[in-house]
Amino acid sequence: MYNNFSISVSDDDSDDLIGRMRVRVRRRRRRLGFRAKNETFRQIRRIGQKWWSVLLFLSVMALILFQLPRTGVKPTEERKADLDVGSELTNLSVAGGTEKPSNLNRLDQVTRVVSGVREPCLKLLPAEELRHLEFPPIVAPDSPIRRIIYKGDFDETRIGGSGNALQEYTDGTRFNKFTGNQTFIERQESFKVSETAAVHCGFYSENGGFRISEEDKHFMRTCEAVVSTCAFGGGDDLYQPIGMVEESLSKVCYVAFWDEITKSAQEAQGKRIGADRMIGKWRIVVVRDLPFTDQRLNGKIPKLLSHRLFPQARYSIWVDSKSQLRRDPMGVLEALLWRTNSVFAISEHGARSDVYNEGNAIVRKHKATPEEVEIQLTQYRRDGFPDDKRYRGKRALAEASIIVREHTPSTNLFTCLWFNEVVRFTSRDQLSFPYVLRQLGVLKINMFPVCTRKDLVNSMGHKRKVKPLTG
Repeated sequence: MYNNFSISVSDDDSDDLIGRMRVRVRRRRRRLGFRAKNETFRQIRRIGQKWWSVLLFLSVMALILFQLPRTGVKPTEERKADLDVGSELTNLSVAGGTEKPSNLNRLDQVTRVVSGVREPCLKLLPAEELRHLEFPPIVAPDSPIRRIIYKGDFDETRIGGSGNALQEYTDGTRFNKFTGNQTFIERQESFKVSETAAVHCGFYSENGGFRISEEDKHFMRTCEAVVSTCAFGGGDDLYQPIGMVEESLSKVCYVAFWDEITKSAQEAQGKRIGADRMIGKWRIVVVRDLPFTDQRLNGKIPKLLSHRLFPQARYSIWVDSKSQLRRDPMGVLEALLWRTNSVFAISEHGARSDVYNEGNAIVRKHKATPEEVEIQLTQYRRDGFPDDKRYRGKRALAEASIIVREHTPSTNLFTCLWFNEVVRFTSRDQLSFPYVLRQLGVLKINMFPVCTRKDLVNSMGHKRKVKPLTG
């Protein structure tokens, strides 16, 4: 017989048993989950140890690509040229870290590495020395050119034709009542160095345009040194110069040339000329009757003919309207002219080294027509101008957004010849600069590195499309 045997389990015992079983299951799951996570972590660590250098490289490249649209750096041959490949310059940076989205009012120093040592691109005197810096004594120019006579000031019969200053000649050039009609033979003769040079140099007659008020002319005759800029056609804003010591304000004039279009555009933004004709540090000179339909060509007048606009000035610093000067002008004169025993200072080009490659780039970027560039470069080839990439140990091509010069007979003649070339051929002055420099051959020039130009100014870029004139 089988005995009936039974175990009674109460509801409380049953619940306790089930609870203990659930706890064991959860603990097991946690142990399994921990082992799985731990294994995943080990795999990630092994991959990181094996491929860390590749991951670091990709991270750096991603950061650079992210910064490109903000800083304007181009990963092209132009950028490599900016680093002055082939010289001692091996690295270029801005002290203080990543560049800010806006360049306005930045004073941080641009540096470079030369022979393993980091140094500033522009070595200015200390502020205390800048405060006491004075113009050097006037001495006779050490140049075979001693005197310049400007053609056309007394002979209007050579102009011919009728109409206003905007009239352009049928020979394909843009000579007019402002420039005088330089013949091709006169062009060839103008490059011959002599003690007294006779040359066309704008301001041909009173009817030639580029009119300035007598009050402005009087002010401009008081300037011993001048920083100048211009904005014609309303294309750019006005940027106040920064970085100078207080004492230099009494030694240097700041003059901005505007036309009526720019005046109206700036007034619409709240920048109005005061009763003293000033906006901040700038004396605003409003020019009337601009002589060329091409506003870029009108801009070459204050850029290249500062010695004619400021007849008493000994020194001038030209700054393109897209840039903000951020260094003391007296210090700039000392560093780039007086210290180097030069009379003219300009930046090497940041992208190309010879005029023929630059001509191709200008056409490719639609900055001039193929026909006008071909006419100019064909003439230079006929004149035997070489395609050398170096001149006197420097890059043969210049970038002319900043020009620092002493007003001597040699620099005055040089810029007159340069101006005549941009009138005769194209307004892209970088094409004619190396040609005139070689043809004249007597200029004591300081062609400074690209990084020095970047330290001199904050580059803002053009703001609006320039409005052309109509004749």
